[in-house]
Amino acid sequence: MAKQPATKSMSLKVYRGDAKTLLAFNLDKKSSKDLAGFTIQCQPKGQVPYYIYNELQFKTPADHAQDAKEPARSSINAPIHKFRWLHVPGSVHQGTEPFLGSYTYTVTPRYFDNGALKPLDPASSVSTTIDVNNFSKQSVELGFTRGFMQSQAFVNDFGKTAQIQPNKHPLIFDTSVVSGTNAQGEKFTFAEEYEWLGFTARAKIFALVDEVLKNKNLVVDVFAYDLNEPDLIDRLLKLARQGRIRVILDDAALHHNSTKPTPEDQFEKLFVKAAGKKKLMLRGKFGRYAHNKVFVVYKKGAKTNNPIKVLTGSTILVYNDPQVAGFYAGVFAEAWSTGVKKAAFAKSQWATKSFSSKSKGTPKTSITFSPHDKSGAAEALKPVVDRIAKEGKKGKSVGNVLFAVMEMANGNSPVYEALKTLHANSNIFSYGISDNPKGIYLYPVGKKTGVLVTGKPVKTQLPPPFNQVPNIGGIKHQVHHKFVVCGFNGPDPVV
Repeated sequence: MAKQPATKSMSLKVYRGDAKTLLAFNLDKKSSKDLAGFTIQCQPKGQVPYYIYNELQFKTPADHAQDAKEPARSSINAPIHKFRWLHVPGSVHQGTEPFLGSYTYTVTPRYFDNGALKPLDPASSVSTTIDVNNFSKQSVELGFTRGFMQSQAFVNDFGKTAQIQPNKHPLIFDTSVVSGTNAQGEKFTFAEEYEWLGFTARAKIFALVDEVLKNKNLVVDVFAYDLNEPDLIDRLLKLARQGRIRVILDDAALHHNSTKPTPEDQFEKLFVKAAGKKKLMLRGKFGRYAHNKVFVVYKKGAKTNNPIKVLTGSTILVYNDPQVAGFYAGVFAEAWSTGVKKAAFAKSQWATKSFSSKSKGTPKTSITFSPHDKSGAAEALKPVVDRIAKEGKKGKSVGNVLFAVMEMANGNSPVYEALKTLHANSNIFSYGISDNPKGIYLYPVGKKTGVLVTGKPVKTQLPPPFNQVPNIGGIKHQVHHKFVVCGFNGPDPVV
């Protein structure tokens, strides 16, 4: 968190994320009279400042103080009606490759006078500077995708009808070819779409694979679930030809079809051919799916390979810690040697214990591996359920739980059961999203109960001035995360 500058009436806090910034601002009660919202100016170091945009505009902008040099949706002309804002560079300004580095944010409260917006008063502004860059702490790096196709940000850069893949394309195709043209007349490629959508998560994956490709002393083991990104596949095939990769690939029905080969089936055929006589791939799953996304990197040794780092998803975590990498290497070895069989794995030490690094360079972390047996699953999830419940027992202060999880309505996890009813607890500020909750819960005016919304809209129709977004018709998952944050702004936050 950056410093907390304040005037007599207003305070501003900014929290550093992974190449993004959460801004939070507050006013004293006296200064909130006739409040119209907030104007946010953003200045990347050494570059021209710009105002954050707000799609919620005045019906008749001419009735209000306006900066003629700015569009109606600029927050100098349409103040933001929140006490917080998440700024993700590249959502509107700076194109598909935004600047990463020092940013100065200036927030100004705006006021009405007899219903008309008054001009901005710089004397009431508060500014602070923070590094907006890839997030890492000690040996751990984070990576996140940017957002959804069904978003204003995607449409701003690529348009509603942007193609994600060419029609009737092979598994590997040239992603540098032009995919389309946006509303500003700018052409863009498939690669630019993938880089924008994949953001720092994609960058972390490609950086790791490229590191292995460039260093002949490194090898990698991969657990893969969805596998259809052409540039990544091309790299994995190069490693297969060199015999420096093993892959365990999901063979659930959505990834395997003997009559109509899936992208994963096509990849298997190419990979086996590239590997030659070496057996470098297993297809399998522990239950419904092999829902793993893991890359374990080893340094070649005289007798055995030594794990040095691991990347794991769905939210990308990179542990540059040989001990943590060793845990994942053990899991891969167990799955490989037992043919990816649930019964065998559930009895192994990897499914029956929790693991943590002794390295001073790794933040406190507890790691468990599924599949477990029923009692093992309950034991592994109990600390999560207990920590959620703890947020409702903070006495005078209000606890908080933020979460993003997939398939919440269809799961039978004790964590899911706790999250499903969380919005009804007025002692906990909760904010959650899932791709298929049974219903949408919002704050009634004057109530403290929480928010649970769906991240999987279908046939969405948005009112002006919002852009319409692509209708993906329920294809795949839109919320693929599995994380819960407790005590976000307290002394003992946990993810």
